[in-house]
Amino acid sequence: MSFAPLFASGPIVTFHAFAALFALVLGSLQLILAKKGGMRHRIVGYVWVALMAGIALSSFGIHALRIVGPFSPIHLLSIFSLCTIVFSIWSVRRGNINAHRKAMLWLFFAALIGAGLFTLLPGRDMHQVLFG
Repeated sequence: MSFAPLFASGPIVTFHAFAALFALVLGSLQLILAKKGGMRHRIVGYVWVALMAGIALSSFGIHALRIVGPFSPIHLLSIFSLCTIVFSIWSVRRGNINAHRKAMLWLFFAALIGAGLFTLLPGRDMHQVLFG
């Protein structure tokens, strides 16, 4: 395993990948270990949401897969992720914990893990990192 392909891809890809890895670890801990609703849950949640927003926003600077001009379907996922973050925060502030929970779970499993699995396909940077 070597991180050289990430560093060679430039600062946006490097930030994007390391933010996603950190969000994966932090999100997993939040789901498995954290007591929901407490101050620790909120603080970790703020950091996780900031990471997810950074991941989504940084994707607009990555154009390795071009389908429509410089964009690909992953950019639609990024827009949807940003909208989901806003919806989730709005929901929890209105007391709709169920909607907040569903939105955060969707972000974790679909936007983070689901999209992350596609980065392991041959020819992608993370495939190079893990499998050489």
